[in-house]
Amino acid sequence: MSEQRPTRRDLMKPVQLLGFAFAAALFGGIIALVSMGFFQDLTEDQRAHVVVVALVVAGISFIATLVMIALLMLAVDPAQVTKQIDQPVLHPKDDDSRPSAH
Repeated sequence: MSEQRPTRRDLMKPVQLLGFAFAAALFGGIIALVSMGFFQDLTEDQRAHVVVVALVVAGISFIATLVMIALLMLAVDPAQVTKQIDQPVLHPKDDDSRPSAH
């Protein structure tokens, strides 16, 4: 039985990356709403101000997350995008270089 390993292209799908950025923006917006007291007794003007600030925080979080993901994707060699991943990325290629425990 052959084992199907994902390629780097499978791991870096744009829809998943946009979903991650959207989730980060949603988290930031909800945290801004809660921390500014949106769910407490506020006037309508205060609620409008809180919503505007939360939308700004969510937008900044979305854009910052997309920029960071794009910069991290630039670190990947395009020739290795189609190669299969068969070991952890940050481990050394040969196992002999690791110190042995005695």
